Amino acid sequence: MSGALAPMIAVVGPSGVGKDSVMAAMQDVDPGLGRARRVITRPAEAGGEDFDGVTDARFDQMVRDGAFLLHWRAHGLRYGIPQAVAAQRHAASGVLINLSRSVLAEAQAVFGDLRVILLSARPEVLAARLSARGRESTAEINARLARADVPLPAGLRSVTRVDNSGAVQDAARAALAACWRADAGAGQPVSANLSVT
Repeated sequence: MSGALAPMIAVVGPSGVGKDSVMAAMQDVDPGLGRARRVITRPAEAGGEDFDGVTDARFDQMVRDGAFLLHWRAHGLRYGIPQAVAAQRHAASGVLINLSRSVLAEAQAVFGDLRVILLSARPEVLAARLSARGRESTAEINARLARADVPLPAGLRSVTRVDNSGAVQDAARAALAACWRADAGAGQPVSANLSVT
């Protein structure tokens, strides 16, 4: 990275869209990518992504101690991006980060070079994936599906939309191509709609 900080690559989208799978596939394509490990107020054995599970009391203490670059609430849980992520930007080609759509404007202010990959998938694909992971009731799944098309905040400089209804490897390659196109554009805004099926 020739002394420059690696970009933060926020992978966002509705629950069940395959954010963790796409990020893993992106790292398979580009092993130089780092990945931010989140702190979440969820038991560590809950499954899903690799994260640090803490209690609400511990999370409060971490906020008071300045342990986070960014933290927010979503779906009844609290999420934090640890200060240690800043060091990853010196050693990686980019740092993948799983963020809630509602916190993207704040993340752009914190990280500066933020590339947003907005994943989507057909409604029936989302419903099947949410059901398969077995973490939510039918009512909770329906509520998550109803929020699937929440718009992104205004003012984001680099946004690429990628359909992850099909092969995850195709979505990963499309996402990476858009991220590195942003480098070629010397900081110019990037907006793409890559439909990968």
